[in-house]
Amino acid sequence: MTTDDMPAAGDLSALLEPLKALANPVRFQVLQWLREPEEHFAVDPAVTDPRAVGVCVSHIQAKTGLAQSTVSAYMAVLERAGLVRSTRVGKWTHYRRDEERIASFIEAFRREVGEAHMVDSLPL
Repeated sequence: MTTDDMPAAGDLSALLEPLKALANPVRFQVLQWLREPEEHFAVDPAVTDPRAVGVCVSHIQAKTGLAQSTVSAYMAVLERAGLVRSTRVGKWTHYRRDEERIASFIEAFRREVGEAHMVDSLPL
């Protein structure tokens, strides 16, 4: 393959940013937890809907056992990669998965890699 055959960097950024974000095991785990927030976080649906609004960063911090600043930085990486969305509720930030962008990422990965069976086993 020559450099002329290589995709332009801009063409791959939509694929590479999520992959870089998911390379960290904690970020990957948080994204998995957010798939079923009621199962993984002690959220009160009477206060906020974890599917519509998201899970408070303090709940994510408590589950990971990491410093709040580290969790906030991790969530910012996932948000920049397009894997989660944030919503402010008062002084708190809530995060939920961006299912549409995750599906687009998986489809782009499938097209670029060309191996459908590889993506079907990803636990996103």
